[in-house]
Amino acid sequence: MAFIDELKFFAKAGDGGNGVVRWRREKFIPKGGPAGGDGGDGGNVYITAIRDINILSKYQNNQEFFAENGQEGGSKKKHGSNGKDLIINLPIGAVIVNLKNNKVISLLEEGQTELLLSGGKGGLGNDHFKSSINTTPRERTFGTSGELANFNVELQLFADVGLIGLPNAGKSSLLNTLTNTTAKTADYPFTTLEPNLGAFYKYIIADIPGLIEDASSGKGLGYKFLRHIKRTRLLVHLVAFGDENMIKTYKIIRKELESYDKELIEKEEIIVLSKNDLVDEKIIKKQLKEFKKINKNVYTISIYDNKSIKNFSDSLIKLLRKE
Repeated sequence: MAFIDELKFFAKAGDGGNGVVRWRREKFIPKGGPAGGDGGDGGNVYITAIRDINILSKYQNNQEFFAENGQEGGSKKKHGSNGKDLIINLPIGAVIVNLKNNKVISLLEEGQTELLLSGGKGGLGNDHFKSSINTTPRERTFGTSGELANFNVELQLFADVGLIGLPNAGKSSLLNTLTNTTAKTADYPFTTLEPNLGAFYKYIIADIPGLIEDASSGKGLGYKFLRHIKRTRLLVHLVAFGDENMIKTYKIIRKELESYDKELIEKEEIIVLSKNDLVDEKIIKKQLKEFKKINKNVYTISIYDNKSIKNFSDSLIKLLRKE
């Protein structure tokens, strides 16, 4: 099932049931009077946050949601049944915009439930209109319509660690190594077309698909996923040995983060110089020295070198536990 992080849907709350005109009909009571019951209220529409980032994919072929209508009233002053509420499950991190009134709801924690649309009120039966001067009322009211609107849903992933960097920097390989996931890897760019998640001890690591220069202005795949970095606690910025100018490569991504949202470059960041098995020790030391002028938290790794992975892994977990 393809990962979906944007969705548009239509929803409608239930209509209220109509009040009715009915008369009391009993033996030996020729003038029984009004007995029309009220209509039931229409069902509300709610949204609830669940821990399933793939739930939007399940709605691709069903983008219209309806709560149940209230039932009309009955005779003998019977109240019509209220319509059943509808609950739409959405992933934690979803931002929902009502396109009718621009109201925004953010789902920030599991189980959070919000009223999306209110159901209509049931109408009044003719029993409500009786009086000393109106003993046979024929008035009744109709139920009101439930609220309706179109909505836009945008998912912003929650993660403890976000792996960022140019395509083919080794993000998916590092995710697989740290979390035993099976994200697709290959020796060419853009093998990751959607965020991959993995559990690192109790923490969540997200492999954010490759950014490129000018991603913040809509170029390439990265723009689609920049928003996922906004709710990430810690950034791990991968720069691969083999790039002609590693510092320049690093600055390209930093520039895109700042262009998209200045808050992104204020997040705590670790720099990882990946694929150190491709170069000799002299180059590794040189690049390490240059990057430490930028950030003291710099590591060199190779997924084929268990020692370098363990060193980075131990440092990462210590940093996460401090926060």
